[in-house]
Amino acid sequence: MATVPTSPATMQACKHAGRGVVRLCPPPPPPRRSRLSYGQVTTKATASSGRAAGGRVGAPVGVSAAGDEEGDRIRRLQNGSDVRGVALEGEKGRAVDLTPLAVEVIAESFGEWLREELMRPEDEELRVSVGRDPRLSGARLSAALFAGLAGAGCSVFDMGLATTPACFMSTMLPRFSYDASIMMTASHLPYTRNGLKFFTKRGGLTSGDVEKICDRAAHKYVARKMGLGSGRGTTPPVVMRVGFMSAYAEHLRDIIKQRVAHPTHYDTPLEGFKVIVNAGNGCGGFFTWDVLEKLGADTTGSLHLEPDGTFPNHMPNPEDATAMSLTRSAVLAQRADLGVVFDTDVDRSGVVDAMGAAINGDRLIALMSAIVLDEHPGTTVVTDARASEGLTRFIASRGGQHCLYRVGYRNVIDKGVQLNADGVETHLMMETTGHGALRENYFLDDGAYMVVKIIIEMVRMRLAGLQGGFGSLIMDLEEPSESVLLRMNIMGEPKFGKQRGAQAVEAFKRYIQEEKLSGWVLDDCGDCFVEEGCLVDTNDHPIDIDAYMYRAKLYDENKRPQGWVHIRQSVHNPNIALNMQSYVPGGCRSMARDLLDRFLLASGVNEYVDISEVENFLE
Repeated sequence: MATVPTSPATMQACKHAGRGVVRLCPPPPPPRRSRLSYGQVTTKATASSGRAAGGRVGAPVGVSAAGDEEGDRIRRLQNGSDVRGVALEGEKGRAVDLTPLAVEVIAESFGEWLREELMRPEDEELRVSVGRDPRLSGARLSAALFAGLAGAGCSVFDMGLATTPACFMSTMLPRFSYDASIMMTASHLPYTRNGLKFFTKRGGLTSGDVEKICDRAAHKYVARKMGLGSGRGTTPPVVMRVGFMSAYAEHLRDIIKQRVAHPTHYDTPLEGFKVIVNAGNGCGGFFTWDVLEKLGADTTGSLHLEPDGTFPNHMPNPEDATAMSLTRSAVLAQRADLGVVFDTDVDRSGVVDAMGAAINGDRLIALMSAIVLDEHPGTTVVTDARASEGLTRFIASRGGQHCLYRVGYRNVIDKGVQLNADGVETHLMMETTGHGALRENYFLDDGAYMVVKIIIEMVRMRLAGLQGGFGSLIMDLEEPSESVLLRMNIMGEPKFGKQRGAQAVEAFKRYIQEEKLSGWVLDDCGDCFVEEGCLVDTNDHPIDIDAYMYRAKLYDENKRPQGWVHIRQSVHNPNIALNMQSYVPGGCRSMARDLLDRFLLASGVNEYVDISEVENFLE
């Protein structure tokens, strides 16, 4: 839920003043906890193994879980604030590690952690909802998830196919109001992957929370692999089926009807509008049937609405070139007013305007900024550090403040929560990947809610007789001359991937600091809380670091800026992402050449990082 302080914090002058980004520095906040990011049928489920008698499983006697390889298998499943792993065979070089037993011990550990966090006695009911995307591994792993939660004494409510934002909203909406929720999804990753996202009424768990849960689960995993702690027996847990998605869709419809307040057809404000939805065979089809069509929209020509866990057409991802291209073609063919692309679990979205222009990345942030700044003049917008300087100027031209922060949707959202707590009004937090959260919506990254905001603006513009559609709101956005993303795989065993990734990223920082890369300057990204290239929070209570990353600018011999590079270790895979933006044509090639010759090869990083994608880019 939104944190709105009763009185603003005192603002102090910032040492970065004059660089065109937000320059108000609150004093360090008081100690607090990071947060956020988010008729019945009885069924039964079975799982692979049971729970120890007594309900708590520690490390087995004589086994050091911290150094035990079996326990580390569970710890490595942590993916920032989520759990991710390989659930099906078929990935070259990757064995299945998200097994039913792994899911069961993690779910049981979450249930125990939840009871402790909420300080609930053992005899008091804890109600946890569960949703999943259509991945092929979902049914089997769900049974293990149910068993683990039941083993921790939780009552389990199965929502079936659902979206990640809906899971959080199941803790908030009346008639449901569960104590917590878990979404089983691996978002845009291949169909062989799966994962878990955790929510309480406070929102998504932090990286630190998930680390504690996985560590507890690691102890249980080791014990059960040794044949200990399997005393739960074979009685399947009782699971209640609930139809939450219809309630969530009604919630979205009501928002559109109330805020549009159409003068002639209140209940069907989308009459006369054509909207294309591309769900990518993920969870987003409900938005077509249960939201748009019930509000009067014509959705003829929509794409890939039926859930299919193999994702046969393209990955559900608003950044996917195929997804965007197909949606643009459908919008133009149907002469639609709007096209929508959802990712698998609908916590991200991208759109296409009536002219067929793809609106994602910086364009989507600009569009949402224009809408939010009209509603909340002067508000701060938080983005990740891959956003362009043109976006900063766009936000400033509309009277807003732009706070750049670390890459990672949880980092960006938590930063917005922190700024609001410190008295800096911040209504929009968006990552360039399409994750976007609003203060008015519990700081929840909800791709469907973002589209709802755009739809409301689209209808209002038509009612006001404005020309050009919602795409006209970002006509003056300046875009970089070039933008490139390259990935460098970390060689060797995956279990050493994070360590080696951090080593490579730190080497980049060190090379600049030691002046071995003349012309390169580490960029503080303009946020007064962040130094040393988007890595370190300098207040008294920093947000958890989930990955190492730096941003640096390159200047030519005449000290003119050429562009910037953002280098970071991935939290999803053992690789390093290299984002580049250039202010001049050919600038990305120049930066890549400089990095290859004077850093990647000279530093020896190429001995444990595959630099072939950089080399191929330069050919």
